[in-house]
Amino acid sequence: MSSLAGRVRAPVLPEGEVRVGGFGGAEGLREYLRDNAIDLLVDATHPFAAVMSAHAAAAAAAAGVALLHLRRPGWVAAQGDSWTRVPSLPAAAAGLRGRVFLTVGRQGVAAFAGVAGAWFLIRAIDPPDPPLPAAREILLARGPFALADEISLLREHRIDVLVTKDSGGPDTEAKLIAARELGVPVIVVDRPPLPAGGAPVVTTVDDAMAWLRGR
Repeated sequence: MSSLAGRVRAPVLPEGEVRVGGFGGAEGLREYLRDNAIDLLVDATHPFAAVMSAHAAAAAAAAGVALLHLRRPGWVAAQGDSWTRVPSLPAAAAGLRGRVFLTVGRQGVAAFAGVAGAWFLIRAIDPPDPPLPAAREILLARGPFALADEISLLREHRIDVLVTKDSGGPDTEAKLIAARELGVPVIVVDRPPLPAGGAPVVTTVDDAMAWLRGR
């Protein structure tokens, strides 16, 4: 059984049974686990879905269900990168100037709405929620993105700085390589910590499957 949050209008569906939508907090998820006789719970949410991960940890503990966190590795700066790591979206927005390529997901755009003196190229899968920056262009697209296309995009829009969340994964990594090759600085928002509780953490689907088989 796979559960999707319902944040993307046309998601790529996994195999097997799929449900879409929230549970009503940790208590609702606990009831769902019990009502459906769930034995094992894999928290494979986005690295920045801190609330859902916290609900998963609380519900699993309350229901006596074994929990695993699946988190793909974050990005690591390479030679030639000019990265500044910040702890939050508001910290990333502070002091921004020039032409900004913003790739923080549609729900994170509001943190940049009050930034003056900057123009934003905002890329998201679905239209971002308001409020939005006054000076902006919205580009709706879903990865993976080719390196040559990312280089052309940065050049075409004369981007001065890239702002992104450390979501990791190869589908959107090409923008970081493009920024490196063009000498564009990058502001990287660090991931929130996983919830306390001591649940094991793996970084690949294969490792998650091995954990499932072992249980």
